[in-house]
Amino acid sequence: MNKRQFLKTNLSLLGALVTAPMLGWAKNWTWAGPVPASPEDPFSLPALDYAFNALEPFIDEKTMMIHHGKHHAAYVKNLNAAIQGTPFAGKTLEEILAMVTDKEPAIRNNGGGHYNHSLFWKILTPKKGTQPSAECTQAITQEFGGMPQLKEKLLNAAKAVFGSGWAWLAVDAKGKLFVSSTPNQDNPLMTNLAALKGTPILGIDVWEHAYYLKYQNLRADYLEAVWNVLNWEEISSRYKSALPKKPGTFDLWPMLGAFHKVMSETFHPMEEGDLQPIKTRSGEMAQRAGEVASSPIPAPFNTPDIAATVKRLKKDSKALDKLVKKQGTDEQIKSSLTALHDVFHSIVGLCRDENH
Repeated sequence: MNKRQFLKTNLSLLGALVTAPMLGWAKNWTWAGPVPASPEDPFSLPALDYAFNALEPFIDEKTMMIHHGKHHAAYVKNLNAAIQGTPFAGKTLEEILAMVTDKEPAIRNNGGGHYNHSLFWKILTPKKGTQPSAECTQAITQEFGGMPQLKEKLLNAAKAVFGSGWAWLAVDAKGKLFVSSTPNQDNPLMTNLAALKGTPILGIDVWEHAYYLKYQNLRADYLEAVWNVLNWEEISSRYKSALPKKPGTFDLWPMLGAFHKVMSETFHPMEEGDLQPIKTRSGEMAQRAGEVASSPIPAPFNTPDIAATVKRLKKDSKALDKLVKKQGTDEQIKSSLTALHDVFHSIVGLCRDENH
């Protein structure tokens, strides 16, 4: 036997010694179901939306059973134990991830493990041919050039993870998509740890427990397989939710929001036949309308049409207050309040048009 044959034979034997126990254990393992969380535990293992074998042939049933029922369940159990008696207790999972540092390894690893896997199950589906929304498609095209380019970039990031970790498609604080990878159970929500920060909308698990039973060391084959079961409807929904929210009309114009509060608390009772709220608060309504008229109109809304309608709001509010004080008939008060309600909603409608 020459040196090359000796090395080949012994390396094969070594590989068999390492993998045989693992594969043998998996073959004989039976599913007993996840251990239920204690009622007082803040976090619990989420159920899957599909059967363990639903992702076949891309992800095998045995892997799904072990991955969900053993690995993910362990992260949940260990996270619940790790946060007890700490400042993290009582926080949401997202708050925990934003707070955690490298000084809390148990919370970092298990909190990340719970979040990452909860996302992973949701962005997989047995449904064939899901497609990204038009909005998501536009963002992918703008940032990466198209879906083929995104696939190449994301899978390359996953292939390049040394050891265990995740590859991500995420949305940054400005609403831009980016691809990144993190080691172990880190993710882009970990503001104290992640190099690129944002909200994940797609995560691919490249820990060996995610694929080794079926793909062994062929990570690239696993990644190609996962691409076939991505749920682009869910990913698109998460993309939309992750986008920065535009401030609403009342955020930009608090005085108009204060008027709206009085209008809501008087107009809706009137619709139910109760005029007492407007009869007792007509003066307050007129005061709020005056404050709207005297406050600077926010720049996005400062148009001649809105300025003119605000003047009308002030005028009609005063007229309604005089009518109430002169003890006008219920029908007159109803008619005046309804007209004022329409003027208010004209302003809101015009503001929304300008804001979009």
